[in-house]
Amino acid sequence: MIPANVPIQRPPEARLLVVDSGGQIRDMLRSSFPTLLRLGDIVVANDAATMPASIFGVHKRTGRSIEVRLAGSESIFHEDVRQFTAVVFGEGNYRTPTERRPSPPELRPGDTLHLGSLTATILQLLSHPRFVLIRFEGTSASIWEGLARHGRPIQYSHIPTTLTVWDTWTPIAGPPVAFEPPSAGYALDWRTLDAIHRRGVHFATITHAAGISSTGDAELDARLPFDEPYRITESAARLIRLARATGGRLIAIGTTVVRALEHAVSIHGSLRETTGMATNRIGTATELHIVDAILSGTHEPGTSHHQLLSAFVDQRTLAKMDQILQQHAYRTHEFGDSVFVEKFRNRERWTEPVEFWAAKSRPQRQVRRCRNVLRSGPFRRF
Repeated sequence: MIPANVPIQRPPEARLLVVDSGGQIRDMLRSSFPTLLRLGDIVVANDAATMPASIFGVHKRTGRSIEVRLAGSESIFHEDVRQFTAVVFGEGNYRTPTERRPSPPELRPGDTLHLGSLTATILQLLSHPRFVLIRFEGTSASIWEGLARHGRPIQYSHIPTTLTVWDTWTPIAGPPVAFEPPSAGYALDWRTLDAIHRRGVHFATITHAAGISSTGDAELDARLPFDEPYRITESAARLIRLARATGGRLIAIGTTVVRALEHAVSIHGSLRETTGMATNRIGTATELHIVDAILSGTHEPGTSHHQLLSAFVDQRTLAKMDQILQQHAYRTHEFGDSVFVEKFRNRERWTEPVEFWAAKSRPQRQVRRCRNVLRSGPFRRF
């Protein structure tokens, strides 16, 4: 896989690797996603908008430059903007890969951080020298004004151009509570939603404060995802229950939706209106109780997003997906290509899928033929 380095949410050539419940794997254009849906299904997306969660400033005690990346909150309500968990970096910016960023000065409880017009105090170190709990001074309105004026979206070095906050908002973005974009939702637009509706498929949204995807530190990355608040409204819960009761599948748009819905069901035993904190980690040992399929971005092995997919398919299937994504240059990260993965109906009966049509090993005539197939669909099984 190669990193997507242009902040275009819905390029017409965006690809979708499809893994169905029977083990068949195929490639299609992501714009064809609605054709995978059936009458009575329900698609659930995260409507959280991304806040400008990266703020540069000065560590008052030492006078050194720092970057503060807001990483979490105990509240899903955007009015509650006083207290956050945060990852603090030293000098530099996103153009330096996160793992190469210098450490901040020694951080202590009580330290003051001057962040543009904002002032924050470190309340606590969270078992790591650059992971802290901070509290902003001032009213909610003044804090939001400071974030809007001095903050910017969290960004990584694979995208060379500076992102604006609207680059990171999905087409259904609502309350600004996410720290990084719930980027699986980039695949949606009003044309897609209309196509979903025309197929007799329901659509609902929840709100989940999507957290950061990388801290630049292996020890801290191992703790991802951090605890993340979410809200499921009664109307969304009722629509989901109705679709499930009539045999429809639940398709989650992104890992945050899976995490929130599965956490809510684990707490209540069924899906209902919930305002909670997702503390669960989803992986190989997780039994999915309500989500049947996921539309997600492409993620590298070793990340928590990649690990979540192992709740849908076995490790051999996941390894095969990784091989195909790598060999055929799928784009990764938030502006990259996507995967659609159904929960495998019987892992014990899994049989190895047919090998992907490796175009690079074919004569030139077959290379051209393969490209034409991939562009036009229906697409070959791998």
